[in-house]
Amino acid sequence: MTKIVVLVLLIYMAVTLLELRGRIQALQEKGDSLADQVNDQRWENRKLEDAIANSSDPDMLEQVARDRGYVEQNEILFVDVAN
Repeated sequence: MTKIVVLVLLIYMAVTLLELRGRIQALQEKGDSLADQVNDQRWENRKLEDAIANSSDPDMLEQVARDRGYVEQNEILFVDVAN
């Protein structure tokens, strides 16, 4: 009888361990994704800080405008729709 109880407990522990392992892996992947988002946002913040610091520079103003999709008069904007 005690062998059956021990066997049931071992099976329960194994199933629980596998479930926890799956949860840990999913949370680690989510954490990695969030870390990537944080890094991307930090990069964007640095670019914006640089744009603010150089806001009186005509070349910087042109670059910021182009990043936002603006073009000069008589220019043609080509948009890649393949992605």
